[in-house]
Amino acid sequence: MPPNRQPSPTRQPSPKAQPSPNTQPWFVAEVSSNHQSDLDRCLLFVDRAAEIGCQAVKFQLFRVDELFAPEILAASPLHRAREQWELPTAFLPAIADRCHERDIWFGCTPFSLRAVDELAPFVDFLKIASYELLYEPLLHHAAKQDKPLVLSTGMARADEVAHAVKLVDSAGCRDLTLLHCVSGYPAPANEANLAAIETLRRLGETILGRSCPVGWSDHSVQPGVIHRAVHRFNACMIEFHLDLDGQGEEFEAGHCWLPDAIAEVIHEVRVGQGAEGDGHKGPAPCELPDLGWRADPADGWRPLRGTRQELRR
Repeated sequence: MPPNRQPSPTRQPSPKAQPSPNTQPWFVAEVSSNHQSDLDRCLLFVDRAAEIGCQAVKFQLFRVDELFAPEILAASPLHRAREQWELPTAFLPAIADRCHERDIWFGCTPFSLRAVDELAPFVDFLKIASYELLYEPLLHHAAKQDKPLVLSTGMARADEVAHAVKLVDSAGCRDLTLLHCVSGYPAPANEANLAAIETLRRLGETILGRSCPVGWSDHSVQPGVIHRAVHRFNACMIEFHLDLDGQGEEFEAGHCWLPDAIAEVIHEVRVGQGAEGDGHKGPAPCELPDLGWRADPADGWRPLRGTRQELRR
């Protein structure tokens, strides 16, 4: 998605609903299955994501009977119970409208070809989950929607990522973002391997012949990991799992942030970015009043002789 962000060609958000291209990184709040199939709760997620400084909020669209093989559903009550996690397609227009009202983008992960078609009229971008990275028909269909596409790469080898990038590029995707991801829930910080962000960046650029934005999909819930991804490895996007109140279906697993905690991290990242400056070495505006109070080179006393003379007047 970064740096070439364009609004959805099928559902035009208002002009103010387009986040600034200069906002790096994008923070994307992943609602996942924490919405409890409740529209009001879905809209609260949009509101909170906007309030804490996110540029996008992302949902998931799946049907359990399309996601898991029949023999798995027959043998596993836990997998069948995930029907309660499904997002009703009837919610999509309202979620899209609320996102555009709150000036953030609406993204969603499709888990089937049908889900891609259902999402296309409403979302500003699509994301392929790590678990679906090998499913070529889904990648191909998503890439043909003329929308920004995000590929998550948890568990994948470099050759598998390369194959996916080539596939979506050949299918017509011209706005691709890769996310380095560790698909542990939660993921230990010492297994984050953030240096792979640069590996993916080089891989993407080699295949595409152009810059390839790369970000970090966080499951660590560790502020230090996010800071390192942004400030050391220039992650262009930070996706994180969000819960409102600790009552979401996935919160107990330990990979979800609560709003106040991630809001502090987002604020710290923005403060750090504001500290970068232009690299010119010279007095900062806040230093100007003290310039004359430096030690004079002739006698080593403070302030400079010129300042002393001014004080005597």
